[in-house]
Amino acid sequence: MSPIRLGLARGALELRQVLRNRKDLYSYLATPIIFLGVAYWRSDDGTPETTRLMLAGGVGATIFMFGLITVPQFLFGDREDGTLLRLRGIPGAIPAYLTAKTVFVLVNILVSVALLLAGGSLSLGAGLPSAPGKWLTLGWVITLGIAAVVPVGAAIGALLPAAREALGLYMMPVMTLMFVSGAFSPLRNQPAWVQHLASAFPLRWIAQGVRSALLPDSAKTQELAGNWQHLTVLAVLAAWAMAGFILAPALLQRMTRRESGSRMSERETKRLAKTVY
Repeated sequence: MSPIRLGLARGALELRQVLRNRKDLYSYLATPIIFLGVAYWRSDDGTPETTRLMLAGGVGATIFMFGLITVPQFLFGDREDGTLLRLRGIPGAIPAYLTAKTVFVLVNILVSVALLLAGGSLSLGAGLPSAPGKWLTLGWVITLGIAAVVPVGAAIGALLPAAREALGLYMMPVMTLMFVSGAFSPLRNQPAWVQHLASAFPLRWIAQGVRSALLPDSAKTQELAGNWQHLTVLAVLAAWAMAGFILAPALLQRMTRRESGSRMSERETKRLAKTVY
């Protein structure tokens, strides 16, 4: 069996395991449920535009969190328990592993986004894109958004030290960036330096692209530039995607080459020492 076919089979197996494990299933469903709760809480003015605004932010934040938090967590866990070390000596195992994780993450993101949109439409009356062009916009923004953040998350996961403190410290700026990127509140209300910082990262553009698909065209006057800037959204997300696809394979190969039994034993000794003391 080729590594790609093996990876697809492994990805399907991991998805089935999640469906059979209530704890894992609830943890993955928690993200769209939380963002639906935020949309419900912010929809107290009774206008569907506010609900759509919150749902657009939820879609962007879901993609952002899966790519830049969940993917590094996968790599950290599999490096710490020795999974990557065991796979390193098997021909084709690493490509199969990466294919499996890609399938797993893509399915989880798409299911979460579908639940957000369906839940917003059915339970909050937010409605779905009103025209074929809007659906097309939603499709390419979500696709490019995933391509922009998942490879970057893999590259970051490969660079992070194999220590839980490093993962915890990394998550703090990522969560902060998520809340200042204009996904849930108008970016124009932020200071100029925050606007420039947020504009350098993909979340701002993913959320803006999703808003252009869910909100009426009259809402574009609330954006910083006064329009949806589809070409800019396309350019920024494509640039992040290319950077991720260039960096991730090289950094992942470097990470797997550096793994060894002695490194794993050293990490385990440090972990046990911290547990004892």
